[in-house]
Amino acid sequence: MLGIYVHLPFCPYICPYCDFAKWPHRRSAAKRYLDALCSEIEAAPAAQASSIFLGGGTPNTYEASQIGALVERLRARFGARESAEISVEINPELVGAGDLRIYAGAGVNRLSIGVQSFDLAEIRTLGRRHTPAQVAGVVAAARRAGIRSVSLDLIFAVPGQSPASWRASLIAACELGVDHVSAYGLTVEEGTRYARWREREPTAFFNDDREADLYETALEVLEAAGFEQYEISNFAKPGHRSSHNANYWENGEYFGFGVGAASYRDGERSVHTRDLEAYLRAASAGEAIPGTSERLEGAARAGEAVMLALRTAQGVSFAAFKDRYGLDFISFYRPILGRLVEDGLLDIGAAGARLTKRGRFVANDVCGAFVMFAP
Repeated sequence: MLGIYVHLPFCPYICPYCDFAKWPHRRSAAKRYLDALCSEIEAAPAAQASSIFLGGGTPNTYEASQIGALVERLRARFGARESAEISVEINPELVGAGDLRIYAGAGVNRLSIGVQSFDLAEIRTLGRRHTPAQVAGVVAAARRAGIRSVSLDLIFAVPGQSPASWRASLIAACELGVDHVSAYGLTVEEGTRYARWREREPTAFFNDDREADLYETALEVLEAAGFEQYEISNFAKPGHRSSHNANYWENGEYFGFGVGAASYRDGERSVHTRDLEAYLRAASAGEAIPGTSERLEGAARAGEAVMLALRTAQGVSFAAFKDRYGLDFISFYRPILGRLVEDGLLDIGAAGARLTKRGRFVANDVCGAFVMFAP
């Protein structure tokens, strides 16, 4: 499998919690960026894509015709078959009449809608500008356009959020009949407005125990509604798992195009510069994009693979791990496995290892133990 990720960094407004590579939308800059992006795509080595994902930023700050043309270019350039998953992230308030029919006509078959909350006060706290009615309208329009999978992003542990309002947002998502829900705990990133808010008023933010209670609510509500949890933060109806994201968790290979985008090929991870002007100059001139790279080998490569696999419901397959990395999982990680099992965080079976329910609440700590392990 080969995933293609394309970063479209412009936004109509900047959310106070966001740390992605993004800039306020300006038409001239967006046009220049799209031209540079297409130059980078055309200069890439030949490959066949199993999935394409347009993320941001806010991809639908671009006109639907521009998104459609970009998707068609990517499909042609990377030989994406009709069965390939092609996803676009969108903000609901920016969707115009007919936009989703244009997307579908270009081959988009999956939408990821940035909802975050159905509670108006929380929506404003998060710096978003949509209404619940607009979300419902976009889901209905996606169905009319024939887009196969519709996913909603939700955030919990938002300042001011209550257990009741979080449950209500989950129920509202389920009642729209969507196929996939991503439920993320709020992460306060350094350098954001939320980080400065937390410095001023730390009690406005949730502690780990309160956040864990909200996560438990997500498991309860979504599983009762027929969603299967297939990754720590992702829930899907049967047949609607994101194959693009699954490729990440399987430590598969991917190309990343655009400012700040990451790629992973042949054991080497590279990340483009987040300097927009530097990216534009290099991509437009057909030069190597500035950035950083590192080759993961030995324990570092195996540890990252374990970290990613443990995020999934299946966990680590011992046979697949040995086939790919030449290591016996139990023997290699024996020094740390006992403690994780005794603490009730990791379940070891005959064929593999996976997080327990308790382990899912502290997944970052458990996964970090494997990433940091040095034999």
